[in-house]
Amino acid sequence: MARYTGPVCKLCRREGVKLFLKGDRCMSPKCAIERRNTRPGQHGAARQRKLSGYGMQLREKQKVRRTYGVLERQFLREYNEAARRPGKTSDNFIQILETRLDNVVYRLGFGDSRAQARQLVNHGHFNVNGRKTDIASALVKAGDVIAVRDGSKGTEYFKTRALMLAQKAVPGWLSLDIPGLSGRVITLPSRGDVEVPFDEALVVEYYQR
Repeated sequence: MARYTGPVCKLCRREGVKLFLKGDRCMSPKCAIERRNTRPGQHGAARQRKLSGYGMQLREKQKVRRTYGVLERQFLREYNEAARRPGKTSDNFIQILETRLDNVVYRLGFGDSRAQARQLVNHGHFNVNGRKTDIASALVKAGDVIAVRDGSKGTEYFKTRALMLAQKAVPGWLSLDIPGLSGRVITLPSRGDVEVPFDEALVVEYYQR
């Protein structure tokens, strides 16, 4: 499957905001936004023209897609699913993106970034409700238990991660069992439970234009 393999800090610089694509580095002085807050490329430091309405919608769409690390075709598919569900499409969309398995693994603190969490899922390190699940885009439901598989708990990575989990903040819609290296989805997240650096309503406008 196609995926972006370039420097992810360029994505943050292109959007002009921190998308938190490199874990703890984003919170340090080494963050690209802190060191060089200009668009990448030869003319990055040039004054940017005022964006049109369409341009603003496109940039917000790219922020959301890059934040969650979703390719264009899958992103559109998840938007269409949000539009089919009852309720506010923008809220449904964020809920779908937040309940992706790779994002939940990231929110629980098992990965420093969504990209790292996605790799852990793809490599088969997690069970969902006792069954091995290696599909990063799988959606979890309220009551689901996401746990590190027994065969993976003894690896050096998860031994070290267990010591770090106590320092990680877990969203209120999730609970974390550090000794068991597992987490539970208490309830599906609402828009108020999610802090993200974009306006998802503009994404809805982009697809409805």
